[in-house]
Amino acid sequence: MSLWKIYRVFAEMGAVCFGGGYAMLSLVQRVVVEEHGWATEEELMDYYAIGQCTPGVIAVNVSTFIGHKLRGVPGAIVASLGFITPSILIITLIAAFLESFASNTYVAHALAGIRVCVCVLILNSVLALGKKAIKNPLSWVIFLVSAFLAAFTQVPTVAIILGAGVVGYGLFLKGAVKK
Repeated sequence: MSLWKIYRVFAEMGAVCFGGGYAMLSLVQRVVVEEHGWATEEELMDYYAIGQCTPGVIAVNVSTFIGHKLRGVPGAIVASLGFITPSILIITLIAAFLESFASNTYVAHALAGIRVCVCVLILNSVLALGKKAIKNPLSWVIFLVSAFLAAFTQVPTVAIILGAGVVGYGLFLKGAVKK
């Protein structure tokens, strides 16, 4: 696996990912798992869960993990740089012309349409992950409690993720769930 190919694939994803980490998950799953076979769906879910808990942008964290799996530290660096390069270029261009973009009606309407599309992409990712991750009744309980806490309380997302991980690991140690 060449470093150039890793960079190119992640740059292509970075160029079309709108809406952040949640929205990019279905694209990364299709490209990384289905097209290239660089990770399994389970590995991708693990990378995504860890990426949620680590500092930084989720999409870049996941790219870093995948790049590291493929080529170690150089792969991690190249994948991360590939993913952020299009954003840096686009943000630099937008910043140069921000005044004219901010008041442009067409741009405002385009961004409104993109926001709706991002919601659909996030929902698609949640449904796809749910089919793979929720394998037994105890997984459903963890999912429902986590969803309730995220939607109706002020509990930090990191605390919910870490708590679900601790509960899942505890249930695994007790033999209540299998890998």
